Amino acid sequence: MAPVARSRKPARRQPSDTRSARKQPPSAEAASEAGALAPALYLVATPIGNARDITLRALAVLNAVEAIACEDTRVTARLLAIHGIRKPLVPCHDHNERTAATQLVARIKAGAAIAFVSDAGTPLISDPGFRLVQTCIEEGVTVVPVPGPSAVMAALSVAGMPCERFFFAGFLPPRQTARLKEIEVLATLPASLVVMEAPHRLAATLADLARVLGARPAAITRELTKLFEEVRRGTLPELAAAVAAGPPPKGEVTLVIGPAAAAAAPDPADIDRMLSEALVGSSPRAAATAVAQELNLPRRPLYARAIALDRGHAALEDDVAEDEDD
Repeated sequence: MAPVARSRKPARRQPSDTRSARKQPPSAEAASEAGALAPALYLVATPIGNARDITLRALAVLNAVEAIACEDTRVTARLLAIHGIRKPLVPCHDHNERTAATQLVARIKAGAAIAFVSDAGTPLISDPGFRLVQTCIEEGVTVVPVPGPSAVMAALSVAGMPCERFFFAGFLPPRQTARLKEIEVLATLPASLVVMEAPHRLAATLADLARVLGARPAAITRELTKLFEEVRRGTLPELAAAVAAGPPPKGEVTLVIGPAAAAAAPDPADIDRMLSEALVGSSPRAAATAVAQELNLPRRPLYARAIALDRGHAALEDDVAEDEDD
């Protein structure tokens, strides 16, 4: 009997989700190979001092975009020349950002990939770029981060202060009255503080910080990643006195200030005294609430203690009344 020939079914092709793939801009590595980036605004971090700190991805993106928007064309041109990159530069800074943002978004919508860089570090961090990013978001334009150097992160890493929680305050107000008010607000934060300051205002700012924050530990970081990099550590009063005694420092300055020392736990006898005073004319609940707010303590254990004290006072008053009747 002749063998029966069996027909083979063609293998099914697995469906591919091309729609989601189209939505995502290609990576910088893919862009460098393909020679083009998807239309988007690329926020590229640049070195804060040492030109060799730029990332490989940043170089790939800067090579692939159609144009580079920048804070200062002269500064960016020098950086690009070091790395052999030639691209059209578009000024985008505090004085023209609103107009430049409209023009750049129109170019991206027409199919261009545009990079934005500040003079140093990560764009928008105490640098221009907020209006540009905001306009892109409002117009439905993709914004892509290309992370890298940051003066804030560099200062935190070498300051020797707790880093698990920190608050970046940017530049404090130049006028003393406004600056002191701002420091009063910062004093309430349970975190390390990062502040940028111009060299000619550093002495005055340190004096105000010491006046409000007291002898907190702090570090002055200056010219990080550059030839004359410097980190000076001490308490705020010590650093304020040292800077006031010499000429204003040169270069970019970032201050890192440690959090306030944890307050010592109040003595139980003091808590009882405060609760007893608060119980005069008040309920245990109201007394506990008042003391909890004053000492920044949980209310529940104070409420239980207030009830016990209130009962003790009542029993004592009953004993006194019985003695008087006898």
